[in-house]
Amino acid sequence: MAPIEETMAGRPPGGTVLVARLDSVGDVLLAGPAVRAAAAGADRVVLLAGPRGRGAAELLPGVDRVLAWCAPWIDPEPPPATEAAVAALRAAVAAEAPRSALVLTSYHQSALPLALVLRMAGVPWIGAVSEDYPGSLLDLRHRRRTDLPEPESMLGLAQAAGFRLPPGDDGRLAVRGPLPDTTGLTGPGGYVVVHPGASVPSRAVPAWLAADTVAKLAAEGHRVVVTGRPADRDLTAAVAGGSAVDLAGRTDLAALASVLRGAAVVVSGNTGPAHLAAAVGTPVVSLFSPVVPARNWAPYRTPHRLLGDQQAPCRATRARVCPVPGHPCLN
Repeated sequence: MAPIEETMAGRPPGGTVLVARLDSVGDVLLAGPAVRAAAAGADRVVLLAGPRGRGAAELLPGVDRVLAWCAPWIDPEPPPATEAAVAALRAAVAAEAPRSALVLTSYHQSALPLALVLRMAGVPWIGAVSEDYPGSLLDLRHRRRTDLPEPESMLGLAQAAGFRLPPGDDGRLAVRGPLPDTTGLTGPGGYVVVHPGASVPSRAVPAWLAADTVAKLAAEGHRVVVTGRPADRDLTAAVAGGSAVDLAGRTDLAALASVLRGAAVVVSGNTGPAHLAAAVGTPVVSLFSPVVPARNWAPYRTPHRLLGDQQAPCRATRARVCPVPGHPCLN
C-alpha cells in the first residue's frame, strides 16, 4: 500500500532543519539517509537525539549540531516528565530557530508529544509519521509502509517533505570520517569481531554460544576481537577466554566503528554495532531475535547472514527479556 500524505502547508525552503530521532545508537544510525537528504535541501541540520543515541548522531554525515534530550515517552528508563525539562528543550530548540522539523520514529512510537513541544518552541513546519489524528501539530502527516527497512521508512518521510538525497548518494548507511586508527588495539585488518551484548537481553547473543564461537574460530586460526560496553566486561571476559582480544570499554563509538571497519566479518545480535558495521561496509552474521521484524531491522545493505528462528513464539512482541524459557529462537 502506498503511503498517504496529508499536507496542510508547504515546507519553507532552506534554513535550519531540525531532525529528531530520540532513541538508541542503532536507531540513529538508521536515520542517516534521511538526515543526508535533509542536509542536501537545508542550510543547516540540527539533530535532536536521546542521550543513548548522541554518539551516533555525532558520527552522521550532514549533521551540523547535535542536541541531546531524554524523552520520557521513548527512553526505556524514562526520567520524570517535568515542566523544567520540557522548558529546557523548548529553549534549546528556539535558540536554533529551525524553519522546519522532521520527527523520525519507529512504528510503535508517537511523534505527537515531541511535535507539541516543537510547536511551543515556535517551529513553524513539522512533518512526521502519525497514525493518530495530529490536529494542528503536524503540517505533513505521513503514513509509512510497514514492510520497508527502517532506513527507507525514515527516508520516505524526508522525501514526502521534499528532501532528496544528493546526486551520487546511494542511500546506504554511513559515518563521518576520518575514523581513528585502532590497529594498536586490534592488529592488522582481517580479524573477526564477536559482539555478544545488546541493550536488552532478548536481542543479545547467548553467552555460551558467543564463547563457543570464539573458541572454534580461534582453533581454526582466525584472529578474534570481542567488543562491548564497559558494563559488558564480565560477559566479554568470559566470551573471549584466552582466545581473543577483549576490547570491552576500551573504545568510544568512533573507535568502535574503526574496529568494525577493519574486520572481515562481525558476529552480533540485533543491536547498534550490527548497524555500525553496516555503516562501515563490513559483512554481518546477525543472530536476530524476532522480537522485532527482521524485514525492518536487519543489517541494511551490507552482506549479511540472518540466523535465528524468525517464527518463534516471541516474534513481534518487542520483549526486552525473552518471554519463552531458554531463549529458543537463538539457543
